[in-house]
Amino acid sequence: MLLPRLHLFYLVALPAALAAQVSPSSPPPPPPPPYREFATRARALTRPGADPLVCNTSRKTAQLMECGVVIRDPTDSASFYLNAYVLEGKVAYVSFGDSGGVPLVDRLKQDLTARLGRPNAVKNGMWQWNYGRGAQTLRFNWRGRGPTRWIFIALWDKRVMDGIARYVRPKS
Repeated sequence: MLLPRLHLFYLVALPAALAAQVSPSSPPPPPPPPYREFATRARALTRPGADPLVCNTSRKTAQLMECGVVIRDPTDSASFYLNAYVLEGKVAYVSFGDSGGVPLVDRLKQDLTARLGRPNAVKNGMWQWNYGRGAQTLRFNWRGRGPTRWIFIALWDKRVMDGIARYVRPKS
């Protein structure tokens, strides 16, 4: 179940980024963790028997690595997929996904709203919270067919993600 594992997102992803509510007048959130710290935490949580953490260079630019691994929750051993983008040694984006039903989505909505405050409804099936004047974003996304829902929670640092543009040439 994803709800009890929400703490793992904060542990693995950007542990200090959302530790406290950040108002527009607050100082900027802490910088994203370096790749080495992220990789160490992800490896420690890799599900036994799963493929190890794999990071590949992006097809568009060598400065961007795309990483992924199946990790386990140490409290109940449930598994979910963790992926990240690493640019210039810093974690720019991290996401984890799971599946469940409508009750799980409803519980996550309640938990995230209680922890982070009122969300911005970006579109149907997507909520978003922005921090540090939009420098960091947490997005909760759910899609479904019938009784099943695919659920993703993603956190990215816009300051780092904007750096990708320096390496990717615009299409002519």
